[in-house]
Amino acid sequence: MSRKQQYHTLCTGKALATTENHKLDEDLELFGANFCPFVQRVWVALEHKKIPYKYVECDPYKKPQALLDLNPRGLVPALRIRDGTHGAKPLGESTYLEEALSPPNGDADKHPQLLPPINEPYLRAKARLEADHINRTIVPGFYRYLQAQEEEKQIQYGKEFMDELKGFTERMHAEGPFYNGKELGWVDVMIAPWAFRAANVLKHYRGFTPPEQGRYKAWAEALFKHPAFAATCSTEELYLDSYARYAENRPNTSQVANAINSGSGLP
Repeated sequence: MSRKQQYHTLCTGKALATTENHKLDEDLELFGANFCPFVQRVWVALEHKKIPYKYVECDPYKKPQALLDLNPRGLVPALRIRDGTHGAKPLGESTYLEEALSPPNGDADKHPQLLPPINEPYLRAKARLEADHINRTIVPGFYRYLQAQEEEKQIQYGKEFMDELKGFTERMHAEGPFYNGKELGWVDVMIAPWAFRAANVLKHYRGFTPPEQGRYKAWAEALFKHPAFAATCSTEELYLDSYARYAENRPNTSQVANAINSGSGLP
């Protein structure tokens, strides 16, 4: 007997506890949606950097005016940043928000960085190139696999997605446990939400099993246990309920789903 699906308007589990701890006004506000992996990227970065912020939950199907004021398209994540000189400044697009999330007063010791240091330009460039590959290949591959309705396409896209995860693993630091070594980095944050959803959403709806041995397993275990990531995760039920729309490829599920169906770039 299948479990009755719920429509979630709030986070659950550890993520709910985190939102409860970030309800007070701060100079930085994160507008997010409980199931959104793009939001989770920014959220993990904020938690890791220990930057004060206020979390604002948004229903992506009933976009609040406060979100539309920041982003007329109503996309999350969106940040509202007050710096005392230019009023409230809006900012979106999860790939580039790392640049804006600089530690207060430049105190990098108290607020850990995710990108390699500025004096390591080669490593910074490699991290950005890998993030670009994740956005162009791995993220769309996740949605193609999940949204495919024909068994032949599911087999094809499942193999392609697994091949991408294997390639990602081959480019990791040999010892790790994280992508670039001992510490959580920007590349880890870029792919983390989809790696997590592959282990529950894809497993449930497509019978997908991520690599269960070796370097990928060690990386995933370290990533999912990291305090900054774990603090932003809801219970499995929320993700299964929220991604049923994608797994059934319902019309107008999201702008991301529409982009995948049309073969265009992600919004």
